[in-house]
Amino acid sequence: MRTSQARTIPAFVSFLLCNILLSQNGPVTPTGAMRNTMFNGQLAGLIAMDSLAVQSTYGIGPLEYLRGELLVLDGTVFVSSTATEAGMAVEQRPTVRAPFFVHQRVVNWTAVELPDSVVDLMKLDAFLTTRYAAEGTPFAFRMQGTFASVDVHIVDVPIGSEVHGPDDAHRHNKDFHSEGRTMDIVGFFSTRHKAVFTHHDTNIHVHAITTERDWMGHGKDAIPAKSGTARHRTPVSVPQSLPRMPRIVLATRVAAHHPQ
Repeated sequence: MRTSQARTIPAFVSFLLCNILLSQNGPVTPTGAMRNTMFNGQLAGLIAMDSLAVQSTYGIGPLEYLRGELLVLDGTVFVSSTATEAGMAVEQRPTVRAPFFVHQRVVNWTAVELPDSVVDLMKLDAFLTTRYAAEGTPFAFRMQGTFASVDVHIVDVPIGSEVHGPDDAHRHNKDFHSEGRTMDIVGFFSTRHKAVFTHHDTNIHVHAITTERDWMGHGKDAIPAKSGTARHRTPVSVPQSLPRMPRIVLATRVAAHHPQ
């Protein structure tokens, strides 16, 4: 599930960071590891999505045997797969499994306006890393907005294939392009989970889905809509007990679950 870092929206996308200060929110929980799937051929599912089909749960990962992409959005399990050579199918189906996955239960979110400097996912990665790396706490995040264009891929390894390295998986990716649609993006940030649920060269991993829930995949690129169609940015809401960091949310340390 290789990604070229997706560009996202500086001026009109609402960025929702999990407010881990609130006890209703749980820690980030990885299952399996990207490295085990991509290098060791661990393709069978290790976690059943019906165990995560609970309100306020968010998660991302691939479908077992790398036959599609998975997204848990507020407890609803979405599966995207290649229906034909030219199209994709998205369905709600909790009776599926993932070879590696990351999820978090988030009841309360804090809205944060992204600075204008965040013009793509590489800049978003840098922004989050600068603000949160010292905390060492992984967290889920959400973005919502209208995009001029979005590119995703869906892993589509043929049935019965063996995977001995990333190339064996990525050569079968199917790419999809969308324009002018409103998207929900669910992502995870961590500086300590490279090759577990982020790639070796990034601290974030995102999946995107349309608000119509008919188009979904692993985010590769996203171009913001023109300012004339920009949505109003969500105001910042920061707990009063936090240190003086007016435009971000400083997460407290919560013990993360690490794969065995």
